[in-house]
Amino acid sequence: MGYFKFKRLKIVEQIAIVFFFAVLIPMTVSGFIINNINQQSMRYQLRESAVLIANMVSDEIDFFSNTINNNLQLVAFAINNLPTEKQKEKFIQLTAKNFENCEKLEIIKSKEHLQKIHDANLELNKATISIPLDEKSFLVATYTLEALQDELFQSLQDDARQIYVMTNEGKLIAAHNYTDEVFSETMTLLPKNLKANKPVIFGNVKNQPLVYVHKKNPPITIIVNTTENVTNKAIYSNRAKIILSFLFATLVIIFITALYIYYLYINIRQLFKGIIAISKGNYERQIRLLTTVFTPHEIVFLAFEFNRMAGEIHKSYVQLKKNNIELKQLNEFRSNLIDTVSHELRTPLTSIQGYTTRLMRQDIQIDEATKQKSLRIIKEQSERLKHLIEDLLTIPDIEGMRLRTNVESVWLYEVIENALLLVKNRDNKEVVVNVGEDFPEVSGDKNRLEQVFTNLIENAMKYAYPDTKIYVDAVVEDNMAKIYVQNECDVIPEDKLNRLFEKFIRLDDNTTRTTRGTGLGLFIVKGLVEAMKGSIKLSSTEDCGFCVEVDLELATDEVSV
Repeated sequence: MGYFKFKRLKIVEQIAIVFFFAVLIPMTVSGFIINNINQQSMRYQLRESAVLIANMVSDEIDFFSNTINNNLQLVAFAINNLPTEKQKEKFIQLTAKNFENCEKLEIIKSKEHLQKIHDANLELNKATISIPLDEKSFLVATYTLEALQDELFQSLQDDARQIYVMTNEGKLIAAHNYTDEVFSETMTLLPKNLKANKPVIFGNVKNQPLVYVHKKNPPITIIVNTTENVTNKAIYSNRAKIILSFLFATLVIIFITALYIYYLYINIRQLFKGIIAISKGNYERQIRLLTTVFTPHEIVFLAFEFNRMAGEIHKSYVQLKKNNIELKQLNEFRSNLIDTVSHELRTPLTSIQGYTTRLMRQDIQIDEATKQKSLRIIKEQSERLKHLIEDLLTIPDIEGMRLRTNVESVWLYEVIENALLLVKNRDNKEVVVNVGEDFPEVSGDKNRLEQVFTNLIENAMKYAYPDTKIYVDAVVEDNMAKIYVQNECDVIPEDKLNRLFEKFIRLDDNTTRTTRGTGLGLFIVKGLVEAMKGSIKLSSTEDCGFCVEVDLELATDEVSV
């Protein structure tokens, strides 16, 4: 059984096999049968038409002979009623002029003389017709055979057959489409014993029937020969037409079938490619059919449903990726939160715990200055814890867009001055404020704006070069107040600059941390500014170091809250 493994054929191969057995073989058999039926039918028609022509020629000869005999009978009757020979001769001369194609009309006194005239006319290819006047004399008319031939074949001018009219002695007296070669060949096929007064088919070629009619009165034989040209025109040309018709029909069927298979195969390959793409994880793949009149409805339906299914899978996949990213970010946020909180809480709590323990000791004497210093540090660290907790509590409000602001007209000069008082300037860096008292009022929340600029100025101080200045500038452009906070520092790469608004993102990582901070400052600042319908941008170049641009709307007469 191993030698007879079943091989599944492709659609194209199956259609080719079906086409061969269902179309080509039946059409070939049908063509063969139709060709044979046509050949039999045309052969029968050739035989019948040959017999019909032989009878037509025989009837024409009978009509010609009977007409002349009747005319001679009338002349003979008139002659018998004339009294003198002279009158008879004159009547015969006048009558001969009125007979068409009659060369001579005369009275013969004996049978021997009649036979001589008949033999002489036969040699001259003329016809002799006679009727008796009495026991010894005859009325004899001599006719040219050209006239007989014109009468016989007048209705057969367009017929391609060869027709011979011969005497019983074998002398040819009339012919149609005559050729010596064909006539000689026909005479060799003519039977020696002829049946009289009825058409007889003879010859040994089925498709070229020969017909003869042997007549006793007048004593002639009519032969109709169906030549090869007639057969070719009637049978072989029709056979060629039938074969060409079947070939043309087959080619048309093959062309249409091939076109159908081509479009079907292309579209099915598209389905295969789509399925393979889905199996390899390419969920964005869509099937694009080559839609024509040859595209089946089922293929279009499958492609539509496949694209819809792939679209749903892609949406689910995108959502899954998004969820994974969110989970990753949440996990990262959790890790950063734990790291940041553990680090940022540990330092102030350690300080508070240490100084509190020191103040509570009874075994040592603490002077007033030391006591005040310890209480001041405890207060500062407590405030640091408070700010940290406030920052952490602000995150959900910013992310959930639930941050509330009391928007009003705010004097920007006063906001920046108050922010400078809140800034912890441990390194005594100089802050240069280029915002005049006459600067237009802006629309915003005063407390939130103080928090914004406090964070920005402190952030600028943390990362500025030693002994450098911090600059705060403001201008009005396009009905917007643009406030710039700038320091001198190393250029921050573009990729890291774009991430500074994210949570827990710092210029120095956890392992190289040199400044205090949770990495929430710019995140909170951005949330506060956007809550007041403003915008914030970051930039870093060799000319300006690190620059923060805050854009706020100018205050109007009526401010929406």
